[in-house]
Amino acid sequence: MFFKQIRRNAARNRRGNGLFFGSLIIAIVAFYTLLSLDKQDVMRFLSTIESDAVHKLMMLIPFVYVISLFFVFFLVYFACKYQIDSRRREFGMYLMLGMKRSRLFFLLLCETLWSSLISLLIGLPVALFLTEGISLVTAKLIGLGIIGHRISFSGDAILWTVCGFVMVQLLSMLIICIPLGKTEPAKLLSSDASEKQEPMSKRKSSTFFIFGILLLLIAYYFAIFQLSSTELSALMISVLILFVCGILGTFFLYRGLGGFIGKRISRKSQNATGLATFTGRQVQENVLFEHKSLAVSSLLLLIALSCISYGIAMGIGRTTESRSTDFSIMGTEADISAVLENPKINEMIETSYPVYLSMTKTKFDTNRMIDALKKIPKADNLVQNFHLEYILSETSYNHMMSAMGKEPIDLSENKAALYSTMGSGEGSLYDLLNEALKSKVTIGINGEEYSLLPQLYHDNIVANRSITLYTALIVPDELYQKLTEDTQPFCQNIHLKKSLTDELGLMQAIQKMDGCLAGTGLQYDSYLGGIGRNLFYTVAASYLTIYLGILFLLISNTLVGLKYLIQQRKNKHRYITLLILGADTEDLCCSAKKQIQMFFTLMLSVAVCNSIVAIFVMFTNLTRLPTGTPIATVAALAAIALIVFIMTEIIYISIVKRTACREIRMLEITDRG
Repeated sequence: MFFKQIRRNAARNRRGNGLFFGSLIIAIVAFYTLLSLDKQDVMRFLSTIESDAVHKLMMLIPFVYVISLFFVFFLVYFACKYQIDSRRREFGMYLMLGMKRSRLFFLLLCETLWSSLISLLIGLPVALFLTEGISLVTAKLIGLGIIGHRISFSGDAILWTVCGFVMVQLLSMLIICIPLGKTEPAKLLSSDASEKQEPMSKRKSSTFFIFGILLLLIAYYFAIFQLSSTELSALMISVLILFVCGILGTFFLYRGLGGFIGKRISRKSQNATGLATFTGRQVQENVLFEHKSLAVSSLLLLIALSCISYGIAMGIGRTTESRSTDFSIMGTEADISAVLENPKINEMIETSYPVYLSMTKTKFDTNRMIDALKKIPKADNLVQNFHLEYILSETSYNHMMSAMGKEPIDLSENKAALYSTMGSGEGSLYDLLNEALKSKVTIGINGEEYSLLPQLYHDNIVANRSITLYTALIVPDELYQKLTEDTQPFCQNIHLKKSLTDELGLMQAIQKMDGCLAGTGLQYDSYLGGIGRNLFYTVAASYLTIYLGILFLLISNTLVGLKYLIQQRKNKHRYITLLILGADTEDLCCSAKKQIQMFFTLMLSVAVCNSIVAIFVMFTNLTRLPTGTPIATVAALAAIALIVFIMTEIIYISIVKRTACREIRMLEITDRG
């Protein structure tokens, strides 16, 4: 009988608080997905070529997990408090009928464990299915192929997910039950008394509201105009002012928002009909009581949107980096030719060509290029350090462009092209050089003027960035022979057959060729090394930031929803009074729905405005999308993320509306006298 009661109460709690139950399942999925990261195909692959970096990332996972538990604890605490407060009369009746407090505590403990078990039984299979899907998709995207897929089940991840989840549940319930055990039954049976509002004058409320807006505007100014400073001390001061003004401005804005809403209601109250004034006053009171919760939720949502935006942009930017060549082999022409004639190796090769890259002692006349850079803002550092000491032959670069499916460059009629491997990374060098080249710049070589093509070329000339060229000059072959110090090719580039990469997957095909070249004694670089670092940054920047973003999105919405429901329950006597006065139940439900929409809108509006500024600053001052990132792809994914965000908010608002209306309809049945 006792355990039947436990199951019945737990089932009732799940039905009555689906918002909390759904959030717990999502938290379980997020925990397992994070903790099983080392079992993903992409991480297994990375551990073979970037073991040190992967090890450092895995050491970071427990820290992220603990932070996640910390925030989830507050979510669970508020949800459990909401459930316990809704059952105060039930607990008071148990005690009046003779139930011992220890047995009541044991009842609640068993209900918590049973609910945790149900959540885990639903969440873990969903998490396993999701991680398998993620593993398969990432394996396909990076070219590992289905052949390289392995089941990503992790016993340790399940163990720590269960332990962390149950610990948070039990700790929250323990903290709530301690004061509950000291409460007398008569007090539990009495109706909840509504809180008294803190008196605040109109002047004080307006001061908070205006001061909050001013602080946010100051934060926006420092974010947009002051974070581009190159001086570390000035940058640190700007960041400090930005955070202080942003956080205080958000709290002050919500602190004075209640008074602003009150003024608006007063102006419209004469023309209001039905329950419009009641609805507005309820929203005003909710803001007055929960202004701190609104501010915290708004800031958490700001962090969530920023993290998700950063993760999507960086992931797409790095995974779309062009593949210029598969292998770069160093050695003498005779040794390389002997290796490539091996039938086992030769049958895998699509194209092969020598790369002529060399240093030169020729002094180039770069005055016109420097003059063009001087006209560009923020190019002072580049003006002082611009120099040319490497040259690259036109034919070598065009071989690579053709293999990549791009148009070759034409350097006839005294033309040259500027090249930099720094262009494909993050930073402003690419933009500054590209802007300067648009001015039809010329460069002097041995007394002759050569026109530079009006764009910077940056496709990597070797497989694994074994060299990093700050700047180099692509010149016609005849001029290269005159300027070079070494007539031998720098390396031999190899591109694998498309049929091979389609059959095995890119990574499997490169690993197969790598195995053949390993025993030749030649030094070589492969695309694996470059993509290893690329994928590591993708995982570190995208996977973790999107994970944290989803977690903060979950917590912020759940917190706002629960805070509204708690306030509605405390003020249920007002709804009972309206029912006694003849108000219709559906009219009260309509009023509650409008309150919920307004309450969420107040949180979302400030968070979205802050997020727009934060995301703009993030991709203009703090970081840059890698050069060549398809804007259309980023825009499409941003649109998808926006749609998912809107759908998430709609789902949360709908759940809170349904819960609020159910409680109002229950008042008609149980409390209407």
